Amino acid sequence: SGIGLVGASQAASLWQFQFFFGVLIGIAAGSFYAPMVAVASAWIEHHRSLAVALVSAGMGVAPLTIAPSASWLITAYDWRTAMLVIGIASWALLIPASFLVRPAPQRTAPSTAGAATVPETQWTVAQALRTPQFITLACAHFACCAAHSGPIFHMVSYAMICGIAPLTAVTVYSLAGFSGLGGRLLLGALADRLGAKPVLVGGLFVQAMSVATYLAVAQLGEFYALSVIFGLAYGGVMPLYAVLVREYFGARIMGSVFGAVSAFASLGMALGPLAGGWVFGTFHAYNWLYVGSFGIGIAAVAVALSFPSAKRPSEPSLDLGRATA
Repeated sequence: SGIGLVGASQAASLWQFQFFFGVLIGIAAGSFYAPMVAVASAWIEHHRSLAVALVSAGMGVAPLTIAPSASWLITAYDWRTAMLVIGIASWALLIPASFLVRPAPQRTAPSTAGAATVPETQWTVAQALRTPQFITLACAHFACCAAHSGPIFHMVSYAMICGIAPLTAVTVYSLAGFSGLGGRLLLGALADRLGAKPVLVGGLFVQAMSVATYLAVAQLGEFYALSVIFGLAYGGVMPLYAVLVREYFGARIMGSVFGAVSAFASLGMALGPLAGGWVFGTFHAYNWLYVGSFGIGIAAVAVALSFPSAKRPSEPSLDLGRATA
């Protein structure tokens, strides 16, 4: 990540910028989230949803801290200086922090009696990737990210088009990020009580309705209010996919399976900004971006509803045993 930012700050041509910023930073970002969530899920047995939410909360801190800092650096200096400073800061913070991460302890094998009453399916990665559960989660995560990525990445531009000053428009984005931080904690705690699936479905529905509401806002206060609700929804649902992966496929292959689910999510995240740019370049307005994102968001709700409710640990997983028989 640091190499990508520092290299992009010194890029002398478009292909160099695309390589450093697009390829290197993309690989770094994609290689970070899934392993960290898998480690946290393996460490924590009780209140797992909240634990995963706490780990992913760092993603909600970034818009609150890095976005205003980057905006100030660009205004005071230029974009190259901003990237250089942020790249050096990432080295100073992430490299020492990485040495604090420890592998999860190996859990003792269950007793013979316990194994007889609660059989555990030992999935292989190949088997897991062919199951309807994986396909459903991957499609839901793709649609979820495709629905919210366009509005997120074009939030500042849309606010500026509505007459809000650039530095103030950045605070709208930062507030959404801060709300996403709270949403991760709130929905994580709710998932521990109600189950990950119903909370995921509810969060996706609120997200879709928030996206549609962007068509009706224009004033700064309205943007702030909507950013709170939108941030709670899109931030809160993100850790729940990892919880469902852990519940269905276990800790042993969670990193691989959740990494595959996250790959589909990354495709959705890439689609939204691209679609938003095309929509604005074609129609000189963002209306169709929000209409399309709302439709994709409702599709995410429908896909998530089709995911089977996860069984409690005390119930036998006989259907999973049949699936691998």
